[in-house]
Amino acid sequence: MRPFEQDKNRESGLDGGPTRGSGDRLGELVVRLTDPNQPGGRREQGRALAALTGALGSSARGAGRASVLGGRWLTDLLIDTAPRIPLRDLVTLQTQYPGLTADELAESLVSTAAKATAAVGAAGGALAAVEFAAPPALLTAPVQIAAETLLVAVIEMKLIAELHEVYGVGVVGTPRERATAYLLSWTNRRGIDPLDPSSLRFSMGSTAKRAIRRRLIRRAGRNLTTLGPLMSGAVAGSVINHRETKRLGEEIRRDLRA
Repeated sequence: MRPFEQDKNRESGLDGGPTRGSGDRLGELVVRLTDPNQPGGRREQGRALAALTGALGSSARGAGRASVLGGRWLTDLLIDTAPRIPLRDLVTLQTQYPGLTADELAESLVSTAAKATAAVGAAGGALAAVEFAAPPALLTAPVQIAAETLLVAVIEMKLIAELHEVYGVGVVGTPRERATAYLLSWTNRRGIDPLDPSSLRFSMGSTAKRAIRRRLIRRAGRNLTTLGPLMSGAVAGSVINHRETKRLGEEIRRDLRA
């Protein structure tokens, strides 16, 4: 077995060894893939994406066909993963981006997030183009699309949270409460108005879950370009992700400034 396959199987719990809880393992992989400060280039990101795809394959088999095809599985994964993502507060952002005005800082955050989702699209396209990167039983198209969609959603949710910090309307609460509020902001493509109590929703009811599911399904449809032949999928995935994240970031910025 090649070292890459050993690493991937160890991450996804498929090598027969002891495993941690699936939520912890998936959360760790998502954090690694969505942290711009993680070392490694596109090759390393492709390895981590393959490991995430393997872990999601196991999770999908356990969830069942109906849950996966209906979008409930991916929705539950996003809701469970979101509170595990570290969100930077204003002090941390100002330390890491010294000397910038609020608008300059927001513009930098949008640009960084757009580059991050573009990298995810490029890595996903490259993974689809190289069949020997992972066992065919694990690297199925629906699971690969789910992996890319999950990562893009987390990166964009993190961007929305940090834009709220920049403009002084960050949500206060537990990690799950904050994640819920920012996920709903991502779903509605609107900033949170602190003067409107209805926009500060900290519970994830059935209506909210359905809205998130619809948003994820639309986002997954855009990620289908990743599966293009040869390396065309990598190029298309990169361009579309960059464009969509930048557009979302600008919409949230306008909403928060208004």
